[in-house]
Amino acid sequence: MELRFIWPGKTKAPGARALQEFYLGRLRPFASCAILETREARGLDERAAAKILDLEARGMEERLDGNYVICLADGGKEMSSVEFARFLARRAEDPARPPAFVVGGFLGLAGRILERADMRLSLSRMTFSHELARVVLLEQIYRSLTILKGTHYAK
Repeated sequence: MELRFIWPGKTKAPGARALQEFYLGRLRPFASCAILETREARGLDERAAAKILDLEARGMEERLDGNYVICLADGGKEMSSVEFARFLARRAEDPARPPAFVVGGFLGLAGRILERADMRLSLSRMTFSHELARVVLLEQIYRSLTILKGTHYAK
């Protein structure tokens, strides 16, 4: 299975970065993983939200083609870990369109990116920082792949 992760900028928080690398290391025996870090808006504040979202969307758009695009979004589909594992198993049956998980920056995702999504996924009804959402996503994918392979993973 091939998995792609698209998000703006590098994960800066040291703890989140360490957990991101930890789960990527755990995932790699199960799947090929590529993180595509796109241009991140810098030096702009929330008053320039449209400009920030546009800048970040431009970097993402060119990386979406050929993928099954899954955007993390408020109001997206919620799944249990077992349901998510089944979903990933179905996606593995179509290697021509590998799943690309798209996580927005601190303002989320531009509407035009959400419109291109094949699926909108919610990790929780709660709101997470974009860096924490990256880690939770990687952990849940790792959990799902261990479910599919029947390997032990602590609950």
